[in-house]
Amino acid sequence: MKRLVIVLALVLSFMFAASVASAGKIEDVKKAGVLVCGVKDSVNLFGFIDPDTKELVGFDVDICKAIAAKLGVKPEFKVVTSKNRIPMLVQGSVDMLAATMTHKFSRDEQIDFSITYFMDGQKLLVKKGGGINSAADLANKKVGTVKGSTSEKNIKKAQPKAQVISYDEYPQAFMALKQGKVKAVTTDSGILAGLKASDDNPEKWDIVGEFIASEPYGLGVPSNDSAFRDFVNKSLNEMWLDGTYQKLFKKWMGYDLPEGWTIELWPM
Repeated sequence: MKRLVIVLALVLSFMFAASVASAGKIEDVKKAGVLVCGVKDSVNLFGFIDPDTKELVGFDVDICKAIAAKLGVKPEFKVVTSKNRIPMLVQGSVDMLAATMTHKFSRDEQIDFSITYFMDGQKLLVKKGGGINSAADLANKKVGTVKGSTSEKNIKKAQPKAQVISYDEYPQAFMALKQGKVKAVTTDSGILAGLKASDDNPEKWDIVGEFIASEPYGLGVPSNDSAFRDFVNKSLNEMWLDGTYQKLFKKWMGYDLPEGWTIELWPM
């Protein structure tokens, strides 16, 4: 009997330890009082430094602020890149990623994703009148993109004869285009629109071509934490239904949502 009691005590202690160890992200965030979001600081419209206020702003930044508010905590931001964003989430340096990240099955091996919160597609940013109108025109020419991005892989498939030059950030790729070091920059059209708008002479540049690939953005969340993932999804649904999402979209993109596009809405 005494041995049975000892065994039961050990089992219960292991169960308690396991429950403590597996405390969910929601509990961790509320205890800390902050939601740490990984965002970019060099993608105009989504996550960038306002030249006037010197503050980090953008569509992704505001999405994080809205979700933090629903949790009753303050938002905190850490800058990530396409290359290091997933490792930072896996290592626990950030609680969530809002970083123009395309949801791909291969990335599900390391992290989980929210529902698609922004739908985009990959195109080309080129000099107006420069003779580049599609990926077909990039054979034996240099095209710039960013390390670790889906765009880097997609352009190689779309035009195997192109020489892909990968930079750390999109502004570097755009600078290479302006300096004539590459003939095009390729990534999601929303990011390209931000690059074009950031130039002193945006009329010199065109966004061209059919979509090279679809780019459905998802918020990155830790693996195997369905409660937190569901909370993020519910928050996005509520933002859509109360009009918050539409206001943020127009605030940053400068136009109304494309007709017919909606996030994945679930019954409440």
